[in-house]
Amino acid sequence: MGMDLQTAWRGFYNQMVSGGYKRVLEGLQNTLIIAVLGLLIGIVIGTILAVTKVVPQKRKVARVFSTLTDIYVGIFRGTPMVVQLLIFYFVLFPMIGMGDIPALVVAIISFGMNSGAYVCEIMRSGILSVDKGQMEAGRAVGLSYGQTMFKVIIPQAVKNILPTLGNEFIILVKDTSVVSFIAAVDLTKAFQEIGSANYEYLVPYMVLALCYLVIVYFITLIIKLLERRMRASDRR
Repeated sequence: MGMDLQTAWRGFYNQMVSGGYKRVLEGLQNTLIIAVLGLLIGIVIGTILAVTKVVPQKRKVARVFSTLTDIYVGIFRGTPMVVQLLIFYFVLFPMIGMGDIPALVVAIISFGMNSGAYVCEIMRSGILSVDKGQMEAGRAVGLSYGQTMFKVIIPQAVKNILPTLGNEFIILVKDTSVVSFIAAVDLTKAFQEIGSANYEYLVPYMVLALCYLVIVYFITLIIKLLERRMRASDRR
């Protein structure tokens, strides 16, 4: 067994130095691009949707937007990420004449819209956690509802939900492992190709798991540093 493992490590090393490392770097880059841009798109979409959920439902148009938001969130939270990815790549984009769009772009859009559904609920809870007096104070100094929401309420909500947004980012990083279904190269796909070169998957998958652990560790560390800095600014 020791000899087999040693042979596996040697084969993995040979694959890496003979060009496999380039594929891994490409996969790592794509993984981070999809996760980062997906989260940014998700934050924009989620924030807009969250606002439609918390505005007073006195007018019919507000109730309509709230219902549409519920449908959007229900669809994206109720179906698997990989199914959404396949529908975007093989169905929706070809239907609108964009079948030649790069798989990486499709993955970014799909992950962004999926994340938007989750960020909507995260942001909504963050907004509701802000004291109602903040809205009254903003309106009292002459700000409109929208100005108060985006200049006063949402910045405070972001502080409250930062750890949860960090968790959403971690989930997106790990979920990028499904983009190989549409032939996009991510970290998982890169190591799969290395393993398939000599049909030895033990070492590549062990190293792959380690890569994800390191990425998640650094994301967690960054989130903790941001939380600490925000707490320090609040004390000042």
